[in-house]
Amino acid sequence: MAETAINWFWDCVSPDLIQTFSVSAMPYVGKSKYQSIQILDSPAFGRCLILDGKIQCSESDEFIYHETLVHPPMIAHPKPETVFIAGGGEGATLREVLAHKTVKRVVMVDIDRKVPQICQKYLPSLSQGAFDDSRVELLYMDALKYTAETKEKFDVMILDLTEPLEEGPASLLFSKEFYQDLSKKLKKGGIMSLQTGATSVMLPSTFLAVINTLKAVFSVVAPYQAEIPSFGGPWGFAAVSQTLDPRELSAEEIDRRIASRVRGELRFYDGLAHSGIFSLPKYLRQQIAEEKRVITKDKPVFTY
Repeated sequence: MAETAINWFWDCVSPDLIQTFSVSAMPYVGKSKYQSIQILDSPAFGRCLILDGKIQCSESDEFIYHETLVHPPMIAHPKPETVFIAGGGEGATLREVLAHKTVKRVVMVDIDRKVPQICQKYLPSLSQGAFDDSRVELLYMDALKYTAETKEKFDVMILDLTEPLEEGPASLLFSKEFYQDLSKKLKKGGIMSLQTGATSVMLPSTFLAVINTLKAVFSVVAPYQAEIPSFGGPWGFAAVSQTLDPRELSAEEIDRRIASRVRGELRFYDGLAHSGIFSLPKYLRQQIAEEKRVITKDKPVFTY
């Protein structure tokens, strides 16, 4: 029997579009220094994490988002041993990184100490104990400050950031200047992935601007997308590097590397899925080719 809704969650996707779903319980509602935090139970999506009114993940489909974000760059790299994660406070990105047998060290930087604490209490299925792994160094600080000051370099870098809301903590992390700093922290032959916003036919503007900005910094920019039901449609990602291009790997090679290098069973990502997520529709390829905007600190991009 379906749970009885006690409320409705409204996500204002744009001034003209609202996504809504019923809520059966609200185990946690609060605020940190940086953002509002809610844990909601949804009959449609299971338990959900909401930050600043935007859904970040749900129990039902988080595996699609996190496997799509993490595994393409990790599999494309021949032997990823050192990994940097920015954001990802719920711990699922960290969980997927640690599934790779080659990983020896992970530095995870999140500005908001409260998000990992709340998620470990109310959504432990996402991290599955990843925060307790001895390979992990967890730092609570601004990723801008960390990348500007650290001398460490990484095989793989993964940005699991919230959307660039005007008042949100991640708005300056979508800029040419930040991407330039990150490029200097990649080892030779390194690769980075990030989420780049909605790719829906109605709402691709942030995605297009981010992809074009990445092209101003990296020699290889490989945009891709996956359908995330709780996000309301297709969602964009990018894998970027000066040398590695994950699109060059065959489905057979992807499956071979997963079998030899990844612990556990993946639910979404494999060789066939890899081919599919990098096969963008014609209209989106045309829009990428026509995009002119470059995001800078002085000319930021904001989602609604």
